Order: sequence, then structure tokens, then C-alpha cells
Amino acid sequence: MSALSAFDSLSGGLPREDWDALAGNRLYSSYDWLRFCATDIGGRTATGAVHAAGAAVSVTAVAQEPNPFYQWNTQLTARGLPAPDAAGLLVGQRRGYQTHLLTPGGVTADSAAPALLDGVRSLAAELAGSELLDGAFGGPAGADGPLPCVASFVGTPDVRSLRAAGVRTLPVLLTTDAWVSIPEGGWEEWLRQLPSKGRRDSVKQEVKAFAAAGYDITREPLEDCYRQAADLLAGTQKRYGHSYDLHVLSESFRLQGAAMGAKAQVLFCARSGEPPVGFCLFYIHGDALFVRAVGFDYERLIRGAAEYFNLVYYAAVRIAAENGLRWLAPGIESADAKALRGARLRPLWLLDLSERSVLLGRDDEVRAYNAAELSRLSALSPAVSKALEHDLYAPFC
Repeated sequence: MSALSAFDSLSGGLPREDWDALAGNRLYSSYDWLRFCATDIGGRTATGAVHAAGAAVSVTAVAQEPNPFYQWNTQLTARGLPAPDAAGLLVGQRRGYQTHLLTPGGVTADSAAPALLDGVRSLAAELAGSELLDGAFGGPAGADGPLPCVASFVGTPDVRSLRAAGVRTLPVLLTTDAWVSIPEGGWEEWLRQLPSKGRRDSVKQEVKAFAAAGYDITREPLEDCYRQAADLLAGTQKRYGHSYDLHVLSESFRLQGAAMGAKAQVLFCARSGEPPVGFCLFYIHGDALFVRAVGFDYERLIRGAAEYFNLVYYAAVRIAAENGLRWLAPGIESADAKALRGARLRPLWLLDLSERSVLLGRDDEVRAYNAAELSRLSALSPAVSKALEHDLYAPFC
């Protein structure tokens, strides 16, 4: 596959219906999500895909990426590890924090990974000499070799498949990915499966406090309320010391709503006659409800009313149960809060696929970092330690 053909459409030339059949339950690999990634404001990137042996994976040519979570050089440097150049080929999409090798029924990731690995490495070699992104990558690959080729936010099974296919570096632990099981019995059964009676009592108290504060939860399509959601997201960015541009936040939500349509739904919480104090953007896709973004007007929150947990977890659990879903996917970070509400915590990894990776020969350093990070997570609380799916961390720690 040539550099241009990989990016001649969002799915690398594969018909949309065939791509979505491959993506299946994986929201952040779906065609509409790739459409959002391709149009989102900020950076200089191009979205596409590589497909081989009946399988596929999304890819992003990166000249400049503003999101630090997707800056592989930033992530590796922060961990005290060698880092490749910032421009190159991201294996995965640039938004969503989940990357998957996509295979049809009857084809395993192990069997497809060698062809996909060859495809993405060849693409990285061609990109440097191409005119994609207005020549942002400079001259031909030449003596310096191909551009960096890095996969981010990859689960353990796909990491294993890529390493079996010939990747010689160890993966670097990026973060935890939380998954909350939604039982058939709905809300009451979900309460019963929480880690302890004390936790169940705490949740019931938080639900009562929210109701006593007079809050109502309403629901709107993102397309109709993206400015209001952006204002509340700005409040969260400000509270946690993150830089933000309200225009960028608003435009990104507008583009997300345009790409995703009615799937992009927003919950607002407010008291009667007052503007909302919080929002939660979510998607129902396949058998899961995916929480995408959350924001609050912190100065207007009521002490003890648990607005965050009611909006992001308890309302989401009820909606998931009402729709017969199996999972709530509240995303990355905040491991303790998620574990206390019944989440299982799976690892997400950064894996440098480059044949001449700067991480070659650094296995001891990488494994030491991974082990230390796993120990740090385990020490956060007994709930986190129990929630970590240790068998998925163990191969690389």
C-alpha cells in the first residue's frame, strides 16, 4: 500500500460498510469516529488505514499533534525513556484512547499481525518522501531511514500479536482503561456487585444527596448544545490547571457532533430554572456505553451532592441497563474513583513498531518503569489493587 493510497479515504479505500463490519463494537475505530478525527481542530495530521490479510488498523500521519496524550515523544520523555522524533506515523486514531487491530470472523490477530506490521512499516518508510501534509515531513527517508512508527493505547492481546509478528521492543505502560460490567438485573444488581457493603451504602447516600439537592438530569444531542458543553468543559480544564481555548473546545465539539450525529448524546444536570452545573458526553455503540467528556461549573456545585458521580456513573449505569448493554466504559485515568464503582482496570500500552526503535536494547529500563507504575497503581487503594487485571500487566512488568 502506498503512502497516498493509505490516506485516499478514512478507511484506506475499504468501503465504509466493510470497515464498520471490521470495527464492530469498537467505537473509536468506527468510520464516523475516524471522520471526526480527520476533521478535528488543531494539529497537522491525516487520517487513514492500512489493511492486509483481511484485517485492518487505523493510522494517522502526524506532522504536529497538540494533544500531549498522543505525543509519543512527550509520553516517553516524561517516563525517563528515550523518545523518537515527534513527527511520524501513529498506528491508531488521534482521539479516543483505544487502538485495535481489526479482524473479521475466523481471522485471529496473531495471523493478521505480520501483514499489518509490514504494511505500517512500509507506510512509515514512504511518508517521509511523500508530499502528504504539504511535505511536512521533510525530504526522502534516505540515510536516516523511515519515520517513527508508534502504536498508542493498545491492549495487551494486540501487543502480544505485534510482538509475535516481529516487534522487538517492550511496550510502555500508558494508563488504565476502565470497564464496568452491567448485569442483567440492572441498577439493583449492579449495586449488589460493588466491592463491599460500605461502598454500596456510599453510592446509595450519594444518590439520595443528589436528589435532595433538587437536581434533574436532561439529555440532548451534542449538535444542539456543543457551546454549552464547551463552557462546562472549560471549567474543568481551568480547575485542574490545563490550558484551554474556549473556541477550540467549542469547535471540536461542533465537529464531533457533525461527524457522529445522533450518537453523540449529552447529559446535563441542573436545578429547576437554573443553567446546568455539569455535563457528560456519551455514546452508545455495540454493547457498551462510552463516556467521552465531562465538565462542571465548580463554583455552583453543592457541597456533598455528588454531582460528578451521579452524572458520570449512576445515570450512565441506568441508561446502559435500560438499553440492554453489557458494559460502561468510563475511559482512562482516575483509577481509584472507577475501581470503587465496580470497574475492572486493563492496561493500555505504547508500542514502538519501528525496526530501528530508540527503545531497542532498553528492555530492563522499560520493564522497571512498567513494574514501578503497576506498584504505584496497586498502592492507591485496596479497591484499585483488586480491580487491576494483573494477568494483562504481568507479561511486561
